[in-house]
This record gives sequence, structure tokens and C-alpha cells, in this order.
Amino acid sequence: MEQDEAVIGCTGVLEIGTRGSAGAGEVLIQVRGGREALLAWSDEPLPRGSTVLVISSRGGRQVDVIAWTGPTDASAGEPGRAD
Repeated sequence: MEQDEAVIGCTGVLEIGTRGSAGAGEVLIQVRGGREALLAWSDEPLPRGSTVLVISSRGGRQVDVIAWTGPTDASAGEPGRAD
């Protein structure tokens, strides 16, 4: 599957927590002028409500995320981007 470069670097909030290697969660991000829900994978389990950073795209509306404690959408230069 083709990667979605537009989502890399976006921050979002987990609507469904990730389970590490046991399974994906779901992240809601702001991208392309709207909000999109994507399957989110992480190395370690992350709870629902966590702010995360998209670090790579797996294609097929699936992304890899890490916990994020830096600037969020409201303080970053472009909505949905962690610049």
C-alpha cells in the first residue's frame, strides 16, 4: 500500500487506546482541512485520550504513533502539524 505522507508529523488524540504489539487503536487527527480517524499502532500500549505524534504511515489508513508532550495543534504553526 502507498504511504500517506500528509499525515506524518500530525498530532492527534487516541479515541481508542493502542495495545502495543497486541493491536491497533484509533487516532483522530486534523489533516487536509478536516478530521480523519486512522488505525494507530505503537510499540508500547497508549491509553485512550493520549496525545500522539504520527511518525510514519503504513498505508491503508494505518499509522505508527508515539506519545507526544510537545506543542499541540493549537500552538503549532499549521493545524494538525507538529512543526
